Amino acid sequence: MRLTALVVAALCWLAPMPTLAQEAARIVQENRDQIVKPSRQTIGPVITALAASGDPMADDILSAWEAKRLVIRKSDEALFLALPEGDGFALTALDGTPAGTAVKADLTELKPNAGVRGLIATALVQFTLSDPDPVKRQEALTSIAQDPTAEALEPLRAAIASEADPAMKAQKERLERLLTLRFDPASEARVAAIDSFGADLGLDLRAALNPLVVTTRVASATPPDGNVAGELRLGTDIPEDEAYALLVAANLAPARLTLEEQRAALLANLSGGMVGGVPVAELDTQAARDRAYTALEASGAVPVAATDDEAKAALATAKFYEVYAEPDPAVTSAAQAALGRIGTKVGVMQTADLGLDALSLASIYFLAAIGLAITFGVMGVINMAHGEFITIGAYTGYVVQLFVPDYTLSILIALPLAFAITFGGGVAMERLVIRHLYKRPLETLLATFGISIALQQILKNVFGTQARPLTSPAWLDGAWVLNDVVSISYIRIAIFVLALIFLGFFLYLMKRTRLGLEVRAVTQNPAMAASMGINPDRINMLTFGLGSGIAGIAGVAIGLFAKVTSELGTDYIVQSFMTVVVGGVGSIWGTLAGATMIGGFQKVIEFFNPSNTLAAQTYMILFIILFIQFRPRGIIALRGRAAGD
Repeated sequence: MRLTALVVAALCWLAPMPTLAQEAARIVQENRDQIVKPSRQTIGPVITALAASGDPMADDILSAWEAKRLVIRKSDEALFLALPEGDGFALTALDGTPAGTAVKADLTELKPNAGVRGLIATALVQFTLSDPDPVKRQEALTSIAQDPTAEALEPLRAAIASEADPAMKAQKERLERLLTLRFDPASEARVAAIDSFGADLGLDLRAALNPLVVTTRVASATPPDGNVAGELRLGTDIPEDEAYALLVAANLAPARLTLEEQRAALLANLSGGMVGGVPVAELDTQAARDRAYTALEASGAVPVAATDDEAKAALATAKFYEVYAEPDPAVTSAAQAALGRIGTKVGVMQTADLGLDALSLASIYFLAAIGLAITFGVMGVINMAHGEFITIGAYTGYVVQLFVPDYTLSILIALPLAFAITFGGGVAMERLVIRHLYKRPLETLLATFGISIALQQILKNVFGTQARPLTSPAWLDGAWVLNDVVSISYIRIAIFVLALIFLGFFLYLMKRTRLGLEVRAVTQNPAMAASMGINPDRINMLTFGLGSGIAGIAGVAIGLFAKVTSELGTDYIVQSFMTVVVGGVGSIWGTLAGATMIGGFQKVIEFFNPSNTLAAQTYMILFIILFIQFRPRGIIALRGRAAGD
């Protein structure tokens, strides 16, 4: 008996029987007529059956069908997958076995229409989402995110469990929740998906939620069916003209009669000195003309239209409502609550983003003004050419990059080189001009203003008037992104760090070095300093050179994100002077405070008026003028003998 059972089992195992690898071929053969002549209304179950068959060939068959590579061989009417090969096509049977070749004349291509191809593409999603190639899986997710549909929901859910990549699995889960809140037939599932996001700031979430709270305005004699958002008050929530247009669209009132149309109709129906039974002599009031037109309407002589009185009467009896496009009230309530949470968080994040922008702008102003804080704040010299030293620093970075293509190395070379060049220029300027004009501020201003114009023209002659590129290293590309609201470029972060470095350098120089001690001594009492063996001329020269050198370094940093032209410095000279004056002349901490106040105030103004930066700067200047009226010595005023000087 055991031997007989084994023989029977072996025969059954060896006997041909349908396998999973033949399931797709069986489905195609059973539904051949529908596949050859498909209809979008009837082919859906066939495509679904192929996709759910589990046969590895199902993907190939659907892909070939979508690409018009599913063919019929004319000699035996058999279906094959075809791939171009030489002058003909290589054929593959529906079970995956090679079936030789054929010329194009022997084959009939199956060409599904756009609707059927759309169904096939949807069915193929589940194969692509589980493809071994992560690039193809990512492309499928991107495609679904760009064009979300209800048909993609189930394939996406099926692909989550088998996903091995944690990052891509999280992406799939997020996309599944986004599709669920829009397309799942169960209200509870949609509400749960909405609530699961909390106050997530993703743009994709807001793009999915906003359609759920879209409303349309309708006119109705009774409350309409559907998800009603609320009733509109005539004249308050909705203008009368718009309300009447809704009545006309709902066929609750005729189109409104214009005065021109009424006049033309009355003239056309003038007969025997009467119009609609009203004597012409009485048509001198609008009420009489309306009465005549109504009579003509009753006789069928003119089309039905509403006069002003009729329109007002119709508006008085009608009701107007806002109705959600989403029919489920629970979903719209959850979506509104989620958008409210998101709106609150967006407000907080926008404030944080505005603060980062203000801090970034303040660091730029501080970097541009720190050299001026030395020449003007410490020495009392009004240097109108300070902006040109910033420009020279930027052009130095540009020239270095012409010879050193490595952007990181070029910046590292340009920073000290810009300092050396502008330091030398500052020393030369102090020796030739400034030293003869100490204690004469008006003459100093005019002289440095002339030097500024001369330097601008020289730079134009050398570099031209077109902007020159100063390219940042690759590691400064992009931005630090906290979320979809808050971000700041790495270049701005680098400038902020550079500003902190120079703050520390300046404090160390002035407080911990002999040069700093001598500078402070000469600033407070030159005669006493000279009697102690300090050379005031030498100190003034070095101080002016130091301020100019720092301006050159600032120019390299600013040139990384601003256009490098001969007018670059003029964009910052006014803000630099305002920063020093508002902060407190002679105080580095005051310069820092002034840069922070000016940068923050400018960004606040730009936030409320983003389309007009010129207006923002104008308001900022007016604010500073008022500020100086109340605090003429600035935010941090010097005390003691220095303040008196």
